[in-house]
Amino acid sequence: MTEENGENTDRINILVPVYRPDEKLAGLIYMMNRQSLKPDKMVFMVTVDADSTEEDQARALSGTVRGSDIPIECRFVRKAEFDHGGTRNRGMEYCDGQIVICMTQDAVPEDDHMVEELTLPFRGEFCGASGGVAEGREIIVSYARQMPAKDCRPVERFTRNFNYPPVSRIKTEEDLKTLGIKTFFASNVCAAYKKDLFLARGGFPEQTIFNEDMIFAGRAVRAGYAVAYAAGARVIHSHNLPFREQFKRNFDLAVSQADFPDVFEGVPSEGEGIRLVKSTMRYLASQGKIHLIPGLIWGSACKYAGYFLGKRYRKLPKKLVRAFSLNKYYWRNR
Repeated sequence: MTEENGENTDRINILVPVYRPDEKLAGLIYMMNRQSLKPDKMVFMVTVDADSTEEDQARALSGTVRGSDIPIECRFVRKAEFDHGGTRNRGMEYCDGQIVICMTQDAVPEDDHMVEELTLPFRGEFCGASGGVAEGREIIVSYARQMPAKDCRPVERFTRNFNYPPVSRIKTEEDLKTLGIKTFFASNVCAAYKKDLFLARGGFPEQTIFNEDMIFAGRAVRAGYAVAYAAGARVIHSHNLPFREQFKRNFDLAVSQADFPDVFEGVPSEGEGIRLVKSTMRYLASQGKIHLIPGLIWGSACKYAGYFLGKRYRKLPKKLVRAFSLNKYYWRNR
């Protein structure tokens, strides 16, 4: 076993924020134990409700984590202290591997090779990269392909395939001309980080409403690093969100972009959104599902309205901002 800066270079850890878990977390644990490249440890950052205790959460999780061959370390954070970037940064402190895979509790590996495929960009050949280097730029993060669940609706199913195509690629700053905002795209639903580079870049931004993964990736790309999309690494993850929640999610997305102009200024998202809507309409028409187009148009209008208002949230009354936001706790001290 080799050592680098006191860390094990051949160890892989899984980092998962956990809050009110369901059977999907059990599925994640089960599939991790089946991986061809098995992680050495899983760290769960467990959010504790105001009316609960760490002991309550530990008892609730005991049945879920029991039977795992992979050691599972549970750390606790009060709900009022949870932060999308900060909590993951704290979790990184408990990870002892050189590669840390951030996941969400509702993302389940589709097969036994997810970890192997996701970490491939850091080892050997991958889309023209050698030894984690792409065109002279070191790969700092590799993210997985998100596959639709069985109950996924047609529009969301197409969106999954649009945002997560079957072809892997490496993205650098040169791709901004052609990919635009997609150059910065990465997702902590399932993303592997080289821990030494992650720490050298200062980790995830703290006190952000969410989108910590894309902010980190955007800053890294602008600093000369590369982002890998490993399409061979697949996790099952999709949502059938109601229109109201789509509005709120896009409101928060726009807030994150407004709060970090160093990443997003001059790289608008609207063009990519329009391209998605047009592509989805063509897909629905080709599948004989024209009756779903009105719902697509209304859902897209909700998303755009949320995004438009979120970009201008500083001009809105605080009461409206809290009402429009999906992440109420973010505004408690603002």
